[in-house]
Amino acid sequence: MDVLREWYPRFEMPGMRIKIPPFLLLFIFILPAFPGLGAEWGDAPAALIRNIPLRLREAMTGSEFARSVAQADGIQREQAILDQFLKGNIPDFLRRLKPVSLGNQSEDGKSFTATLFAMPDYLAIGSDRDFLRIPMSLYTAAEIATRYGFFLPTRKIVDALFAQSACRLTPEPMPPGPRMKSTAYYWEHNQKIKKQRLPLHFPLGTLISGHKKDVVMTNRLVPGQGKIAIYGWHRPSGVPIQPLSTVHGAGYADYSHGIRLISDQVLLNGEPRLFYEILEDPTTAEVLSDEGVIRQVRALLTARQRSPGKPG
Repeated sequence: MDVLREWYPRFEMPGMRIKIPPFLLLFIFILPAFPGLGAEWGDAPAALIRNIPLRLREAMTGSEFARSVAQADGIQREQAILDQFLKGNIPDFLRRLKPVSLGNQSEDGKSFTATLFAMPDYLAIGSDRDFLRIPMSLYTAAEIATRYGFFLPTRKIVDALFAQSACRLTPEPMPPGPRMKSTAYYWEHNQKIKKQRLPLHFPLGTLISGHKKDVVMTNRLVPGQGKIAIYGWHRPSGVPIQPLSTVHGAGYADYSHGIRLISDQVLLNGEPRLFYEILEDPTTAEVLSDEGVIRQVRALLTARQRSPGKPG
């Protein structure tokens, strides 16, 4: 059952029931205000995050988690990351999904407009006051996405996220080397992002981009091949530092990577559709992908639900 269909509100009066059609929902709740009016995008329906467990009051903060895995090896850290997300230990602001619009016109002249619902920032562990944006292997990311009812973005979606972000940060690469994969580097880069964001006075939950590379879905990935695809880290000009790459194994992660989750529920021309259905349909795929159809979208994730610490 489509979550968005279930969410459509009904208003009842004696002898009368009114159901709001999808296109009106776009105007009332989802579509952004006209440029220059100062209004922000509305938050997406809460039903889309119902598979994300509630965060417990006693859950670890980001700094506590960083200390707890400071001496862990890669396998142990990946398992610890997965455990935290399966317990719902994410900042509240990540639950406030933001609508992002994409469009395309097919060869026969038919126009498609998609509204998808994205987390406003990359996956993080902790509370709103103390959180750590946490890189992870594709195995771990795929498990979390599937459990939450989300997908990873495509290259076209990453570009749209950057273009529509209210807060665009400048990439801050750190010196390459073995420490790139260390928890200490993860924390240090997270602090650099915080230092850059705070003076801009954008509240948490604002759609933000430019501070990480994205782990993405692409036809360059083949189920069982054991690769991870990364793209993005856009400069202020809009040009990404990282072109689409599948050089690393699926178990690889370093400080520059981020996991941005996209709900599997999408509005296509105002009607609810599933993310994978759109990407696997030749008629509609280009609205979400500059590669056209992405084959076996679900298999690309489910094939990677193995040991989170599988080496890359």
